[in-house]
Amino acid sequence: MLRTVITAAVGLGLLATGCAPDSEAPLKVSVLSLSSNGKYQPTQVELTTIEDIVGLKGTVGDLQGGARIVIDVNDPALNNATEDTIGEVLLKKAGHDVKASYISQKDPTTGEDVLWPADFHSWNMVTSYYNLERANEYFRTVGNMKSIDFEPVPTLYYFPEFVIAAESKDPARDNAIFYPILQSFLVLPFEEIQRAPLPLNAGVMAHEYSHLVFNRLAYASQSFPLSLITWSQESPSMGANVLKSFDEGLADYHAYGATCRSPHGCDPAFLSSSFDNGPFAAVTAERDISKGDRCMSQQLWNNLVGQDVGTFSGSGNEYKVGTILASALFQAGRAQNQEAVLQRAVVAAYYDTSPTNPGIFQRTEVFLNNQLGFTLAQPALSIIGHIGDLELRKAVCNEFVDHLRIPREWLIGDNYCPPSTSAGATCPSIVIE
Repeated sequence: MLRTVITAAVGLGLLATGCAPDSEAPLKVSVLSLSSNGKYQPTQVELTTIEDIVGLKGTVGDLQGGARIVIDVNDPALNNATEDTIGEVLLKKAGHDVKASYISQKDPTTGEDVLWPADFHSWNMVTSYYNLERANEYFRTVGNMKSIDFEPVPTLYYFPEFVIAAESKDPARDNAIFYPILQSFLVLPFEEIQRAPLPLNAGVMAHEYSHLVFNRLAYASQSFPLSLITWSQESPSMGANVLKSFDEGLADYHAYGATCRSPHGCDPAFLSSSFDNGPFAAVTAERDISKGDRCMSQQLWNNLVGQDVGTFSGSGNEYKVGTILASALFQAGRAQNQEAVLQRAVVAAYYDTSPTNPGIFQRTEVFLNNQLGFTLAQPALSIIGHIGDLELRKAVCNEFVDHLRIPREWLIGDNYCPPSTSAGATCPSIVIE
């Protein structure tokens, strides 16, 4: 089974060695950050969780360089692999501590020492750590998460060789990934992306961090989420398709939320600073959650309920459904001027043992042996049930019915959607069978 599962869950000698500056947090450093003028520029920040500024280790992440990770279903080492040992099988080379180099300069205003990265990789790595720290801060404050929810500290593999043998013998490029089997982040080398590399894009890193949070809560920290793996063995795989769609859509929604706490301000098209004017430019428009005309089409609905997870994901359908979900939440939160309230409710919906208001994880357990019952309405109800404000709840209900085309009768009930819930006129009707 592990051979099937790994396909579904899909040091750098050139780094300058620096001096060993004081690593005690809080520590003032310069990073590359998107400013209010829309350009990346050196920005003085304070790292509050760092424990080793040269090795870039802290309570939100541990950077490792020189790793080699190979995903190959024909690897004979998989024959005896278990859930506890599969990470060792995939990690062909564990890598080593990174070493960032800095130049210490005095702040002209305060006279305090500020560390300036001394080379490209040092800028890239320290900014990566800073963006993880910002994403963590967003989920701790806006999401009201506790420190224990983030343990153990995830590894961030910086510029690893990441080979997916079924796709290519060459290492993958131009991506940032949360890989649940390793419970780690991967920041891959860039090749075609010539604007802001993905680790510099705070929205991208918050998106990946959101996948970590979804795994820790909605999947109860399972490297092999039981519901996702069980449902992926069947065809069609509606429950698995729904879960993957919510995971992607909510990651985009939280990435947007995290950008609202940056100097650049709220950015519903956060991919633009990396993808515009390049080979992936179309992705920016496809994933812009501010567009109010996102609608579930008949074909997309049919794919969601009728395809196996491999076919569904192979066409990127979880991103299409996820963008509709993220846009619906964006519209509702903006209209009610309660975005942070809604973002907190979404996080609260991931895991809740209340029998009258179960979280997404608890709902997956109910339908573990009947994924056809895990429709779009199930995770939607978890979100709706955790919204305390009645007007905000009503707005979310209307958006879900209108844009996701979830039948209103599936959502109406005590502590959920009111009888007045209606679809509106934005999206055309589709046939729900």
